[in-house]
Amino acid sequence: MGSPARRDKRPAAAVRINQLARDMYLIRHGQSEFNAVFSLTRVDPGIRDPRLTEEGRRQAAAAAQFLKQHDIRRLLASPYTRTLETATIIADALGLEVTIEPMVRERAAYMCDVGASPAVLAQRFPRFRFDHLDDPWWHDHIELGQPEAEDALLVRCADFRKTMAAVADWRHVAVVTHWGFIRGMTGRPVPNGEIVHLPLDE
Repeated sequence: MGSPARRDKRPAAAVRINQLARDMYLIRHGQSEFNAVFSLTRVDPGIRDPRLTEEGRRQAAAAAQFLKQHDIRRLLASPYTRTLETATIIADALGLEVTIEPMVRERAAYMCDVGASPAVLAQRFPRFRFDHLDDPWWHDHIELGQPEAEDALLVRCADFRKTMAAVADWRHVAVVTHWGFIRGMTGRPVPNGEIVHLPLDE
């Protein structure tokens, strides 16, 4: 997560691509119910683990059309509902399975970053596996009384980069993730639906 700036106000009906290199892709999830309200009010509407809006589903479909043109062989996704719904749309279009990866979750600071338990997620998304997740798998900032530290996010990003750089096919991986995680990996805020190319060998 991070600052309120992560809720980008720019329209995102089309896929936006940050052209860095033809490497691993990071995809910010489509617009969620939280994003739709927060972008207008800048006030947390208190929506826990929100779903995608119709606009968010259109953004996910647009991302899928872009990814169809590239040799994507694996799809990873954060365990939040908004990323799982985005990943489902992309996976259906590309004919891929989805691996749930909690390392790419959002930096928890808002109510939308309170996740669902693995048992609840398994009921909502029976096609995916969640039995490897802790409970809670997110930083429980409500219970702990403070957001996930920025340093903790950056350590998580570094760990993910190192893990993926050791995987032979990382150039063929797409990751459905969040504003805060992409910012931690690249230093840039991105709007809903944007795809970022991420080189890992620099």
